[in-house]
Amino acid sequence: VTLFPAMLTLPAGGSATFFCNISVENDSSSEYSLNWYKESNHSQAQKIAEISRNNPPMQTEKYVLTNHTTVFKIDILNLHQNDSGFYYCGLITLFEPDKVVESSRSHLVVTAAPEKTNATDEPEIEEDNPPDYIKAVLLGILLLAGVVVLLIFGYLTVTYRRGGMMMNRPDGVSLQKEEKPPVVSVSTVDYGVLAFQHDQCTQVSPDVWTVDQTEYATIIFPEEKPITPERGKKHQD
Repeated sequence: VTLFPAMLTLPAGGSATFFCNISVENDSSSEYSLNWYKESNHSQAQKIAEISRNNPPMQTEKYVLTNHTTVFKIDILNLHQNDSGFYYCGLITLFEPDKVVESSRSHLVVTAAPEKTNATDEPEIEEDNPPDYIKAVLLGILLLAGVVVLLIFGYLTVTYRRGGMMMNRPDGVSLQKEEKPPVVSVSTVDYGVLAFQHDQCTQVSPDVWTVDQTEYATIIFPEEKPITPERGKKHQD
């Protein structure tokens, strides 16, 4: 009875497979069965599975047993670290009931699940992602700032063109349009000398003459249009 492979090192979560090859006399009528054993930390061996010559493949939650005539196979499923130990098979022949032929021991070592591999791969992805994320955030901030500046500039431009810039009076009243200056009427006074022809004057005797014979008259000429400050200035010039 031989067992192979002699040693297996597998990660947790996988499965291990051992083959047990038996050699018996060429007798089709002979009956035999095969037991599988496990030893942990050199403790007493424990029987974990059994299959006879004529049994079909058998499966439990932990083991799958297959009979290929002179080769028996065992699959240990869903490995855990406590599955580590030494495994071997034992041939039991019915024509020699008290005789068990054991194979050599095969060592199974179950390591921890390969979490470190995923952990080393993920940081590389995370290290690549932050620059792209930062670039996207900066680009969004720049675009937002550009939109705000354009809106402010457009608002100021429209307000300036409409002449709607608000100016506050001292009394708090706001003006939207500049008021036109009030129309001012300007009256002017001109002085002149009136000359009278002698033929139109009534002769008065010297006795009736007064000391002061100067006559004064005020003549007001109405303007056809109101005089604005500009016209008044021109008129004064």
